[in-house]
Amino acid sequence: MPRRPNDAPTDARPIDRRPIDLRSDTVTRPTPAMRRAMAEAEVGDDVYGEDPTVNRLQEVLAERAGFEAGLLMPTGTMSNQVAIAVHTRRGEEVIVPEGAHVYEYELGSMAVVSGALPRTIPAPLGVPEAAAVRAAVHRSVHQAPTGLIVLENTHNRAGGTVVPLGRCAEIATVAREEGLPLHLDGARAFNAAAALGVSLAEVCRGFDSASLCLSKGLAAPVGTVLLGSTAFIREAHRYRKLLGGGMRQAGVVAAAGLVALDEMSARLAEDHARARALAEGLVRLGVSVDLAAVQTNMVYLTVPDAPALAARLARKGVLCGALGPQSVRMVTHYEIGDDDVARTLEAVEACLEEARV
Repeated sequence: MPRRPNDAPTDARPIDRRPIDLRSDTVTRPTPAMRRAMAEAEVGDDVYGEDPTVNRLQEVLAERAGFEAGLLMPTGTMSNQVAIAVHTRRGEEVIVPEGAHVYEYELGSMAVVSGALPRTIPAPLGVPEAAAVRAAVHRSVHQAPTGLIVLENTHNRAGGTVVPLGRCAEIATVAREEGLPLHLDGARAFNAAAALGVSLAEVCRGFDSASLCLSKGLAAPVGTVLLGSTAFIREAHRYRKLLGGGMRQAGVVAAAGLVALDEMSARLAEDHARARALAEGLVRLGVSVDLAAVQTNMVYLTVPDAPALAARLARKGVLCGALGPQSVRMVTHYEIGDDDVARTLEAVEACLEEARV
């Protein structure tokens, strides 16, 4: 019988016997409801603003997150970089937490696209102190002026950790007092909302713009929506066009996003519970895992040889990511069920036994 996670939507198509894929929540496949919506989507030319399904997605998500307007982007990287381009002038600095995606994984694009420079600040468990943000603001004529503050919630490299709402509010106060815009890289903001037990609007409160991804835990095939004021989004249109992000009849993409918003966000806490069960099981096996960092759907393992462990697990049908010489990441999502967690732990235990022989 094909395996199928017991938490998947009732119409989710059966999962085949492919490997247990814990590399990322981006590997999720669209549900049958998404596929039907894509096939039946009413479409128009989105570059002209005439795709009704895209317009509806943008309006629905903007309202849900507490912003005036939204703009569908192909990727989270483009969404973040368009936001940086709109908010900054060439030669300005962008304050970012250490390990932030916009710094580590977007190919230096803020320098290429916007002529902006990242200024990283300490962020234990992905959470910077408001005082550290204020101290990083530059006003001297001898230094690059600060143009923007960026937070990432949840913070990927820190372990999928959540920035508390109180800390977001403190940093938003700093931004207002310093006259700086505040952008949220909310690639997994839906996970943050689920972990905190609050609405998406509460996670986004105090931010001038936010980038919200639909293709990670929500399992849509593609798409990120950039949110902000009407004036901000008007300018973002220009940069999306400049970067080649206009997708014409994009309603086929937006339709899946609408289904994702309706069906998938409410079940993210189940992914978090499975990540916790996986992490605790790994600790029982003697694997080094910082349980304090396991707050959502990610588990980071510290091992002697990450590439070797990832290769051994792959041969046993478990895929994970070696993100450094000693760091392995495992990410739960809607295609991972309780049986997959158990099988992963069995595979890890077998790998540990082999390494001891």
